[in-house]
Amino acid sequence: QAQLVESGGGSVQAGGSLRLSCSTAGVKYNTNCMNWFRQAPDKEREGVAHISTGGRIISYADSVKGRFTVSQDNARNTLYLQMNSLKPEDTAMYYCAAGWVGPSGCQYQYWGQGTQVTVSS
Repeated sequence: QAQLVESGGGSVQAGGSLRLSCSTAGVKYNTNCMNWFRQAPDKEREGVAHISTGGRIISYADSVKGRFTVSQDNARNTLYLQMNSLKPEDTAMYYCAAGWVGPSGCQYQYWGQGTQVTVSS
């Protein structure tokens, strides 16, 4: 059973925007790092945006820099991904994951079931 729940996906035209949400309310233990991943058909999973240590560390994949913004609202137990200037190549299933920072980076313990984003040209 997924303990993270994504929402906000949909179909948009190129140049449009979507905001994805990831509820962490189902996670029993506090986590300190979260990530948005995406996976398109016949492609490997790609890390899109990372946030950790209370938002002090944020990073993006080169393919989305300047277009996507990750943020978190701890009061609402929600992680967001604002996606602007969407391109057809952004089409994928988007997943959020949460975990704890370890010696080799974030160790993801919780995953959502994903939300589909489709961008048409």
